[in-house]
Amino acid sequence: MKITLITGASGGIGEAIANRLAKRKHNILLVARNEAKLKTLAGQLAKEHQVSVEYISTDLSKAGAAQNLFEETQARKLEVEMLINNAGVGSGGEFAALSVQSELDMLQLNISSLVSLTHLFLQPMKARNSGTIINVASVASFMPIPYMTTYSASKVFVRHFTQALTQECKPYNVHVMLLCPGLTKTNFNSAAGLENEIGKGLGTEYSGSTQTPGQVADEMLKALDKRKHYIVSGRINRMATRLSALFPNAVLAKSFANSYRKKLGN
Repeated sequence: MKITLITGASGGIGEAIANRLAKRKHNILLVARNEAKLKTLAGQLAKEHQVSVEYISTDLSKAGAAQNLFEETQARKLEVEMLINNAGVGSGGEFAALSVQSELDMLQLNISSLVSLTHLFLQPMKARNSGTIINVASVASFMPIPYMTTYSASKVFVRHFTQALTQECKPYNVHVMLLCPGLTKTNFNSAAGLENEIGKGLGTEYSGSTQTPGQVADEMLKALDKRKHYIVSGRINRMATRLSALFPNAVLAKSFANSYRKKLGN
């Protein structure tokens, strides 16, 4: 069975994408850690849109999880036509004060599992001479962000990796696209431990201009329909990334650090 695989699909942007693709009559494979949420969402999507919706509960922050996920799709005889690497997590605070294991788990999820899944599912796409891969980075990938040091660096990797892979895949008719959302009204802040003074210092509080997951999903699909390879979601975010390109990274990093310390009174 042909299917679209979405990681990080139990909520937020991943859930919004799943809803919209199911409405377009895609068969969906939902992947995330929370099995209860996946089961509920799968039932809702299948009933509402009359498509096949399967789910696999796995923790992609663990080594080997991507390989196990690929093997499970093979065992279920699922042909992944579209891979959406949406799963990711953030962190905030002074790097030296953070748990190094948590930072390494984040790198496993944001980078290593994304690379593994891309590599594994790209092989059959190349053989079929068709397929789509969408990797989700972030506006944070455009600048070094002190006090989100590891997270922003991980998204730089995703951006550069995806933009380079785009060109490699063109001869094989595999369409690769990079999605860069900004701050979105999801559980990102809660999961990243930013619903506190650290979040205030980083300016991650939700505001009227903060996009919803649905808005990000809609912009992604519009870009995909136009066969774009790259989309920054949100007009304000697009302006911010263009503006950041005018300044050296060292200047941006210093500015972010000074702003953070000033907000926290340090």
